[in-house]
Amino acid sequence: MQTFTVQRPAVQSPHGLVAAQNRHAAEAGAAVLSRGGNAMDAAIVTALVLSTVEPWLSGVGGGGFLVHADGRTGATETLDFNVRAAAGLDPADYPLTDGQSGNWFAWPAVIEERNVSGYSAICVPGAIAGFAAALARHGTLSWEEALQPAIEHAERGLEIDWFAALCIAIDAAGLSRDPAAAALLLDDGHPPKAGADTRRFKPMARKAALLRRLAKAGARDFYEGESARMIAADLEAGGSPIRISDLTAYEVAWAPALAGHYRDFDIAALPGLSGGPTLLDAASKLEGGPLSRETTPAQTALLYASAIREAYATRLTTLGHAATPQAGCTSHVSVVDRDGTMVSLTNTLLSRFGAKVALPHAGIFMNNGMMWFDPRPGQPNSIAAGQKPLANMCPLVLSRNGRPVLAIGAAGGRTIFPTVLQLISGLADFGLSLEETFHRPRIDASTPCIKIDARAQADVAATVATAFPVEIVEDTLYPVNFSIPSAVMAAPAGGFIGMAHPTSPWAAVVAATA
Repeated sequence: MQTFTVQRPAVQSPHGLVAAQNRHAAEAGAAVLSRGGNAMDAAIVTALVLSTVEPWLSGVGGGGFLVHADGRTGATETLDFNVRAAAGLDPADYPLTDGQSGNWFAWPAVIEERNVSGYSAICVPGAIAGFAAALARHGTLSWEEALQPAIEHAERGLEIDWFAALCIAIDAAGLSRDPAAAALLLDDGHPPKAGADTRRFKPMARKAALLRRLAKAGARDFYEGESARMIAADLEAGGSPIRISDLTAYEVAWAPALAGHYRDFDIAALPGLSGGPTLLDAASKLEGGPLSRETTPAQTALLYASAIREAYATRLTTLGHAATPQAGCTSHVSVVDRDGTMVSLTNTLLSRFGAKVALPHAGIFMNNGMMWFDPRPGQPNSIAAGQKPLANMCPLVLSRNGRPVLAIGAAGGRTIFPTVLQLISGLADFGLSLEETFHRPRIDASTPCIKIDARAQADVAATVATAFPVEIVEDTLYPVNFSIPSAVMAAPAGGFIGMAHPTSPWAAVVAATA
């Protein structure tokens, strides 16, 4: 038996930081900061590059949320650019496989998994509209400038290193069922192999062409121009109910942040159909309990599990939640610029590679947003035409004394808010540094069986087991048992500090140089 300890040091800079799940994307965002761009500029550039360098997690065929906090005024604002069901969708096209009523954490399956994979699982994507709207409102870059790094990466192609090869291999069977996806990523129907001494790239020529067209014609071309006609034709040919009218009608939604607090932090979250309300619910339960710096790790884990489970009970019986056997796959970006302005942005395709569909002419992977709806009729989050589903994403900005001090979020489906809550608690309840709280063993209480990190003290599992069933698991790359967070924070002595998930091989925090 071998035991490995993985440590990732925090990164500091007086000029700003970008924390993301892929170094290429974080470097592109940090370069924007170094050239004088602001936090929103860097966040959008990072997210656009992520859609190419990690297409299994996020992309322009998906949707997302963001929180913006002004470093000078402290003003916060949120943007909802999540996916939406087609106006012509018929819920009867998603019949259940049996008569089970389902439960909080495992709804009954749909025949042929029509809500999980294939063209029937796709919702109208909002990423392009969201990125463009965010840039127009709070950025300084032009839309064309923001797209250039992503275009360059698409033209160069996806780098097939060992991690990319693993991510493709995990879903090779699903990808092989879609001709365009198979042609893009597989080698004669098989997962690509990464050689120790070779660097292989899989160019994304059609995606690069789409992005170049959007750079010249503008973002709305994705929804109502030549690009929209191409995308709608691809979708209709594949059997999706989405039509060009759905694309044309798509709009993002700016809104005031949902305000909450935890200890001496003020929290700005997404209102409505996000993980934000549930996180604030769990935080209030935790804050009202006996948690203190004297609480042992075992007692702390039980308090976390109880607060999270109670909040999930409310979420899943009043708001609905898509809990399927597939873990969510998402990208999160946390950015701070030299002025202290912060952006917390989460973009997702939902499952790994989304619907496992690449549009043959547009060359982009599409979301499987239908998975987020409750397939049972008559529920708060049931499948419905033209509606947005309840999402797990939970980007946050935390403030003190009216100024932003922490941008944080995570990827990982229903495990997101439990992770973010524990990280915030590490800072607020135990006085840990950002680096220390990121390395602390976590639990996940998003399912009936509480997952305990194998690195936790021996009595943690025993204590949690007095109230809940438990399972001891490793924090592995696959399966992903805990979500993948990133954060940037104002350092107590000045400047900024950032952290990415310690065990994620491509995650990185990159500092601006000026």
